[in-house]
Amino acid sequence: MTIAENIAQVALEIGAIRINAQQPFTWASGYKMPIYNDNRLLLGNAQNRALIAEGFKDLLKKCAAEVEVIAGTATAGIPHATTLADLLQVPLIYVRSTAKSHGMGNKIEGILKKNQQVLVIEDLVSTGGSAINAVTAVREAGGIVDHCFSIFSYGFPGALEKFKSVSCQIHSILVFSELLKVAQSTQNISSNDIETLQSWQESPFKWEDKDL
Repeated sequence: MTIAENIAQVALEIGAIRINAQQPFTWASGYKMPIYNDNRLLLGNAQNRALIAEGFKDLLKKCAAEVEVIAGTATAGIPHATTLADLLQVPLIYVRSTAKSHGMGNKIEGILKKNQQVLVIEDLVSTGGSAINAVTAVREAGGIVDHCFSIFSYGFPGALEKFKSVSCQIHSILVFSELLKVAQSTQNISSNDIETLQSWQESPFKWEDKDL
């Protein structure tokens, strides 16, 4: 079993990823979606955290990226960035969604030197907005960011275009197609529901207008 398959299986078992094509979930955006992801549930087990760090390390090897600093997105990316930074024995920083309104007004917490190679860690990529916000903040502070890693990505076409527009590569341990394979084999999801999920992934923000 690959690391991606292992993470998919664990996430489905503990409810970190939930799939229901018949009774969709309401996301924070207000859209109705047939899948819900809460990677915070993976934090409760040390083996899960270590597995994710190994998955990131494997991605790093595959893309042959040079990394001097790990940057976690606040808040969900911070624990996984910490585990990876410990594994690689490199410095850690984290990026706030907005600058603090008090003190030094920092958006980036930690020590970042100019021209250091930075890897941004996000837990989940949907629209890509928060991850790209972090990439932009690190670049504005003098860091060099060419890669962003996430545990899971929905693979929405719009998100991929956003990363391309800022010249940053996005890599995910678990991608949508792999999740569906594991879900179909372990969760008794029907072929019709798999087709529904695939259709949703191609046009996620138009999907809720369709008849369920």
